[in-house]
Amino acid sequence: MSGALRIPEPPAGALPGEFGFTLAKSTRVRDGGRTLLAGERVLRLSATALDLMRGPGPVAGRDADTARLTRLLLDAGAAVPWWRDPPPPDLAVDDVTVVVPVRDRPEALARLLRGLPPHLPVVVVDDGSSDPAATARACAATGARLLRHPVSRGPAAARNTGLAAVETPYVAFCDSDVEPVPGWLGVLRRHLDDPALAAVAPRVHGRAPSPGDGWLDRYEQARSSLDLGPAPAAVRVRGQVAYLPSACLLARVAALGDGFDPALCSGEDVDLVWRLLAAGWRVRYDPDARVRHDHRTTLGPWLARKAFYGSSAAPLSARHPGAVAPLVVSPWSAAFTVAVLAQRRWSVPFAAAVAGAAVMGVRRRLATGAHPWRTAGVLVGHGAAASLRQAGTALTRHHWPLAALACLVSGRARRAVLVAAVADAWLDHRKVRPRLGLPPYLLARRLDDLAYGAGLWLGAWRERSMRALLPGLSRSTAARLGGRRYRDPGHVDSLR
Repeated sequence: MSGALRIPEPPAGALPGEFGFTLAKSTRVRDGGRTLLAGERVLRLSATALDLMRGPGPVAGRDADTARLTRLLLDAGAAVPWWRDPPPPDLAVDDVTVVVPVRDRPEALARLLRGLPPHLPVVVVDDGSSDPAATARACAATGARLLRHPVSRGPAAARNTGLAAVETPYVAFCDSDVEPVPGWLGVLRRHLDDPALAAVAPRVHGRAPSPGDGWLDRYEQARSSLDLGPAPAAVRVRGQVAYLPSACLLARVAALGDGFDPALCSGEDVDLVWRLLAAGWRVRYDPDARVRHDHRTTLGPWLARKAFYGSSAAPLSARHPGAVAPLVVSPWSAAFTVAVLAQRRWSVPFAAAVAGAAVMGVRRRLATGAHPWRTAGVLVGHGAAASLRQAGTALTRHHWPLAALACLVSGRARRAVLVAAVADAWLDHRKVRPRLGLPPYLLARRLDDLAYGAGLWLGAWRERSMRALLPGLSRSTAARLGGRRYRDPGHVDSLR
């Protein structure tokens, strides 16, 4: 069990002077800069903090106040790191070892090894390949060190075997079907100058587009399960980015402790990230670093992979209670969503009354500010929209077996599922703009959800636990970022 795996606590060191920050594109500024809206969080800045942020552009400095403010805004997700100088080239990085777990993919392995910086030490762990000689030839061609498991023990155990052989302070885990894009390593490596950062990951794209791509190729190029999107983020449980895939991951060796949990057949990367966060480490996602990944694009294997991802939710939920909830609600957002889904005459006035009461409640928590009613309205509006999106996802993805049963007996259920299925695909199609028309994109999106949901229910049955299928309650905390009290994370209101 993951509870027995050791993760050390992070050091108390401050951010180095070269670290600065710039506000995230999603952060909205109110009250002349005194209030920051970061997703569902409200941060109230004191006069001291506001003075440090005066002027246009990024903020950087070597004084302790700026370093503490940088840390807090980065951790809250309101800002992203910024450096005055460009990232070092990959060839300038000399303190990283690459660990590659592999099983029966010698051609892909050879391509990966050729694409890595040639001066870096590389450890390949053959996890029980049926043709070990082919793996050995690929390693010999580039001088990579080869370790072997006589029988397959799984990717987590393979990565741990490679990790035990690492002698550098940092390790890059790369799956054999990954193709690095030049510049990826230098972009990621500078993040680890932060002594409290345990891991950072790049954006994982699909294969480069080509004229012969089929509809699944085009879908995966736009909506890969491993692609965490174009916005950099601090990784947080239930956050904008809640995990990092181990397809490509740069980490601090001293932070990893006992490494991945070999008892997990899938989701071992999510489990590791969440254990790091629970121990107090920071984890980041930087899409300025990019790699490509060979996704499955044949229908049968593609559906099986989506179901495989879904099957990880139940064992993860057993290890991290509440972290894998299919939707996260507060009392007001649950009442609002139920009213909308009910489709009754009273639905609109009841939902409006619930939203109005929520605005008043948030307004009371916003003790200061030039436009507290406006801020409260914006936050409640975003919370209401997020709740409806979550409900739609639950109907078409996590709880589709229940939704299908409801559709057999209820016209309202059929309307709700139809609207959710079409609206979700239409909105996502507009967002990612794939090289694929809306009808085939809708089909692929729904098949994706059906396969994932089937895997989710299968995993719950295997674990004999429904915990991964239950909704979670949002947490609400409140503090003030003021004066010299920089330890507080800011005034935060969770509105789900």
